[in-house]
Amino acid sequence: MLPQKKVIAVVDDEPDILELIALHLTRAGFMVKSFAAARPLLQYLGKQLPDLLVLDLMLPDGDGLEICKSLKGEQRSSTLPILILTAKGEKPDIVLGLEFGADDYLVKPFSPSELVARIKAVLRRSSAPDPQNINLIRVGEMLAIDQGRHHALVNGRAVELTSTEFSILLILSRNPGWVFTREKILDALWGDEKAVIDRTIDVHIRHLREKLGPAGALIKNIRGVGYKIEP
Repeated sequence: MLPQKKVIAVVDDEPDILELIALHLTRAGFMVKSFAAARPLLQYLGKQLPDLLVLDLMLPDGDGLEICKSLKGEQRSSTLPILILTAKGEKPDIVLGLEFGADDYLVKPFSPSELVARIKAVLRRSSAPDPQNINLIRVGEMLAIDQGRHHALVNGRAVELTSTEFSILLILSRNPGWVFTREKILDALWGDEKAVIDRTIDVHIRHLREKLGPAGALIKNIRGVGYKIEP
């Protein structure tokens, strides 16, 4: 039995870009759902969720950032991986997208091969490990990371994290006490495709601390160096 193709939803109001993305994603083995506006996209998402959403910020009938914020704020779609595709290259716009819960971003004009690589990287981070390898990583008494179910447990309560947040937590918790520079974390997450700014890590770490509540204090900021986790 052939493995089921991952479904990528793409929304962009430029037909040429939409066609280009669909062509390269299809060649890469994905199933693509294309939308030229926000309304048909939201109608589709109301019925089913794709494996990842490529979201343009400038849409004729909606604000991509608000769509991202809304999807991440609803329990049903909170863990949907979102890659923002935008012509806005200024850092504040990129950071705002990350603030609203986007997992990654790419600025137009972009290389189709880079887009495919970034999508594959996000999907790798959001894929749960083999159930046969389920195990817990414990950090102190209150925090446990369930690698099989792909979530964190704070005092026994499950905490929903984005794929990027979970990956960062996993990187830190597998090496308690070890200080990771932002560059090291970027390397672990994106490898050679890390065309992202250092501030990206700071935003994800802040979200991670907020979601972990009291356990968030376990993540330490080593000024001028990076981050570590320890009891």
